[in-house]
Amino acid sequence: MEVGITIQHAYEKQHPWIDLTSIGFSYIIDFNTMGQINRQTQRQRRIRRRLDLIYPMVTSSMPKAQSWPVSPGTTTSPPAPPCSCPQCVLVMSVKAAVVHGRTGPLQPPGTRKNMAPSGVGKLPPPPGPGAKPLDSAGTIRGPGKTAPSQVIRRQVSNTPAGATVGSPTSPQGSNRKTGRVALATLNRSNLQRLAIAQSRVLIASGVPTVPVKNLNGSSPVNPALAGITGILMSAAGLPVCLTRPPKLVLHPPPVSKSEIKSIPGVSNTSRKTTKKQAKKGKTPEEVLKKYLQKVRHPPEEDCTICMERLTAPSGYKGPQSTVKPDLVGKLSRCGHIYHIYCLMAMYNNGNKDGSLQCPTCKTIYGVKTGTQPPGKMEYHLIPHSLPGHPDCKTIRIIYSIPPGIQGPEHPNPGKSFSARGFPRHCYLPDSEKGRKVLKLLLVAWDRRLIFAIGTSSTTGESDTVIWNEVHHKTEFGSNLTGHGYPDANYLDNVLAELAAQGISEDSAAQEKD
Repeated sequence: MEVGITIQHAYEKQHPWIDLTSIGFSYIIDFNTMGQINRQTQRQRRIRRRLDLIYPMVTSSMPKAQSWPVSPGTTTSPPAPPCSCPQCVLVMSVKAAVVHGRTGPLQPPGTRKNMAPSGVGKLPPPPGPGAKPLDSAGTIRGPGKTAPSQVIRRQVSNTPAGATVGSPTSPQGSNRKTGRVALATLNRSNLQRLAIAQSRVLIASGVPTVPVKNLNGSSPVNPALAGITGILMSAAGLPVCLTRPPKLVLHPPPVSKSEIKSIPGVSNTSRKTTKKQAKKGKTPEEVLKKYLQKVRHPPEEDCTICMERLTAPSGYKGPQSTVKPDLVGKLSRCGHIYHIYCLMAMYNNGNKDGSLQCPTCKTIYGVKTGTQPPGKMEYHLIPHSLPGHPDCKTIRIIYSIPPGIQGPEHPNPGKSFSARGFPRHCYLPDSEKGRKVLKLLLVAWDRRLIFAIGTSSTTGESDTVIWNEVHHKTEFGSNLTGHGYPDANYLDNVLAELAAQGISEDSAAQEKD
C-alpha cells in the first residue's frame, strides 16, 4: 500500500522518475519510458498505469468508527452489498453472528461505563468545545503520542493473559456489568487464576490455543504480544485462549537412595572403561588374511576405495607395504571385491583393533571397538514412569566422563579434550524391550562405542566428547527437543543403530562367553 501511494503521488506531480530505495525496494520507476529498473541487476521491464482499483470497494456511506455491536434498535443506514472476497465474507459473517448474539467481540474500555444494564448500547455524548476527537478505537487523542510501552501495559492489564474473547459462555444483560465490576476489583494474580480456569475449559472444548511465554515474569513484552494476538483474533470473531507453553522436564522428581533399586537380570549397577583396547591382530596382513579370499581373475569393475579398475594396480599412494598393489581380494561374507593394498591402507588408518568393516555395505568382520575416553556408566531403577509407558518403572542411566588428554587412537594425540554436560542422564522404560536395549548398551559401553572425541554438531566445539551415532533419551517428562518420551519407535530405532555398530543379541551372548 505504501509503494502504491508513493508511485501515485510521484505520477501526479509529473516527476520523470522515482527511486523506491528509500522505502526498501531496489527499483527505479521511469515514467517517461514506463519502465521499472532493478538497481542491482539493471534488469528492465515495462509497466503500465491502470485506472481501475486493485481492491473492490463498497459504495456506501462511511460507517461510524466503532468496533463493538450496537443496539438492534439504533437506526443505521442499510448496508450496501459487500464484495465476494474472503475478507468481506468473513467480516459480514462475524457481524451477523454479533447481531444474533452468538458472540461478543471485545469492547473498548471507554464504552463499558456507558452500557446500560439491559445490554442496550448508549452512544457517548457529543464532545464539547475543548474535547479531543475520538479515534477509530474510541479513545481520546491527546496532544502527544502515547508511548508504545504504556499502550501495551494498558492492553495487558485490561485483557488478562488466558482470558477468553468471544466465548459462548459469556453472561448477558446485567450479568455482564456485574462481571466487569467484579473483574475490576481483582489483582493480577487473581486474574491469572481466572484466566487459567477459563483456558482449561476452552482447551477441553477444542478451542485453538496460543502458547505464550513468561506470563509470570516481570517483562511485559511477551504478555503484550499475547494481548495483541488476542485482539487481532477477536476482531475476526475467533475465540481466543492464551496458554503457557509446555515446560522442558529433563529430570524426574527427587528420588531417595532407598527407592533406587537394581535392575533384575542385569548384574551390578555400574561399569568403568579404561584406555585398554580390544584384542588386536598381530599384523594387518594377518587380519586381512582372516577375512579375505584372493581373486585371481578380477572383474572389469572399479575398486570403490581408490576408484581404479580392479584389473589395474591400486591407485593408493602411501607407505610401502609387503602386499603387491595389483592383488585383489574378496570379503568372505558380503562378497565385495577390492584391492588388498587399499584394504590394508584403510585398516592402518582406522582403529587397528582386529576388525574390518566393508566400505560398501558396512558389514563388520570381527569385533568392532571405538575410541571412547575413560569413564563410568551407572544404571538402576527409579519408581517413576515415563510418558507413554505408564505400566512400568524407569531405567536411569548416568554417564560420567571427565576431560583429559587424547590418546594415540584419537584425532589429535597429546592434545586436551573437553567433556561438556556430564554427568548425562538417560532414560529407558523398564519393559522387556527396554532391558534388552540396556544389555546391548552395556556391550557398546565395554566396546567404547557410546561416545567419541570430535566436533560437536550443537556448539561447533572441536576436541570434545560427542555422542557416537547411538541415540539416547535425555528428557524424562517431555519431548520438546525430540530426545524424550513418548516415542513409540525409539526402542526399535536404537536397536537398529546398535546393530549397525555390530552389536546384537548374539554379540551380547558372545561377550558373556
